Amino acid sequence: MIQFECRLLRGLLGFICLLPMCTSAAPDICGPLKTVRDNLNSTLRRRYMKMNFPINYTIQVHYEEVFRVRNISRLLNTSNEDEPVQMRDLQELWLFVSQQGIKRVLRVLPERHPTRRKYLSNLENLFRDFETVYHEPNPRDPKLPESIENIWERLKDPYYQGWKSVKPKSILDNSYRTMPCLFKECFSKEDDSYEYCEVLNRSKEKKTT
Repeated sequence: MIQFECRLLRGLLGFICLLPMCTSAAPDICGPLKTVRDNLNSTLRRRYMKMNFPINYTIQVHYEEVFRVRNISRLLNTSNEDEPVQMRDLQELWLFVSQQGIKRVLRVLPERHPTRRKYLSNLENLFRDFETVYHEPNPRDPKLPESIENIWERLKDPYYQGWKSVKPKSILDNSYRTMPCLFKECFSKEDDSYEYCEVLNRSKEKKTT
């Protein structure tokens, strides 16, 4: 009996020792995400996405590619018990829209344009690195809420004609501002851009009262 208890105790201790290793094996998405955010800071966005373009210059994007905090709030507020919108669904949209916006700007830039060479190409790689880390523990759910599925279909429809003119800088502005709302575990409430999430929080409070 004593020997059995000793073996059981040794097995339990071994499991406890392995537990931190198993936990640490899960990829940390916050590191790569914060690197992306550091490269989306206001100084770089203004220098490369505003000053390097003609005044009032705009590009064409799909309506769904203008992804603001209010869009997050609307999608959460229209969610229902049968088809709840998960934060993961919104994170997926944010990641795709952010990368798509960068691609749209790159398409209109000459090969030697400083914004392409010194900023956007590197930013595109950083988003790609984050995407790899993000998808490892978060594979995309093939069954999505109807509201989210409809957005994906419009985003990927080559014949969809819902276009909107936006300034290049606003694409990255939206990506930067919505990031702390969608990845709260990576950004503290003391963050200087967390105030943008207040619109989302107020909308959720109204829904529950």
